[in-house]
Amino acid sequence: MSYQEKKNIVSLIATILIFGFYCLYMFQRHQEGSLDSTEAFRFWGSFILILIPVSIIAKIIIQIAFNIFYRITTNEEEPSFSDELDKLIELKATRNSHYVFMLGVVLSMGSLVMDMPYSVMFIIIILSGFMSEVIGYISQLYLYRKGV
Repeated sequence: MSYQEKKNIVSLIATILIFGFYCLYMFQRHQEGSLDSTEAFRFWGSFILILIPVSIIAKIIIQIAFNIFYRITTNEEEPSFSDELDKLIELKATRNSHYVFMLGVVLSMGSLVMDMPYSVMFIIIILSGFMSEVIGYISQLYLYRKGV
């Protein structure tokens, strides 16, 4: 298994764990109130604005730990270059990721048209962001295995 595949697996697992633990924490914190109250917009805004830096910082720490662990166990360095295949795989995975996110945005706007609660719109947007990231990593894994 190549370095890129291992890195994508670690990133995929990290994304799922970070998002899962963060959601558990936030929903337990907001459990006493209703998500459709007047505080709903404040809750969802803080949910998204806190998720972004928490996710970024955690992923940086996990990638550093992965690189250290990889270096110790294999005695190899991270590849210092990316060839045309790596760039092509990254572009295709990014495309797939954007498609998933845009579908989520359209569905969230559709939930507003169908007079669903505002919390449904926020949940769909958050889940589409999470799913787009997961699809991006899965696409990269698939394309590295397939060899584009």
